[in-house]
Amino acid sequence: MPTITKLYSMEEASQHNTQDDCWVVIDGKVYDVTNYLDEHPGGDDVLLSAAGRDSTEEFEEAGHSKSARELMQDYCIGELDPTPAIPELEIFRKDQPSNLVTKFSSRALQYWAVPAAIAGISVVAAILYSRKK
Repeated sequence: MPTITKLYSMEEASQHNTQDDCWVVIDGKVYDVTNYLDEHPGGDDVLLSAAGRDSTEEFEEAGHSKSARELMQDYCIGELDPTPAIPELEIFRKDQPSNLVTKFSSRALQYWAVPAAIAGISVVAAILYSRKK
């Protein structure tokens, strides 16, 4: 019977980046190393700097031993979800009223109202000044 592996998104893994909750992603697998921080031979700061992100490159560069790789299996909690997170797209139809027109008209009013008011006040002031003469 195949084992069921829990899938985690990279966004979810990135939220676990503290000393009290420390996950690392290596080779597409997610490891909860919170309880291993004090035991790590390189110190907890090494794991904390790798927390919440894909640290495969740093892990490989460190040259971990076979026993270290075997020990990792005890901390594996799942795999990284291979499907990328795609933001939801808004779909506009031609017959659907667009907020773009509303936004444009409010911006136009905002940027033209003040100069128009100043011009109007200037005209009124000029007329009143010319009547006094």
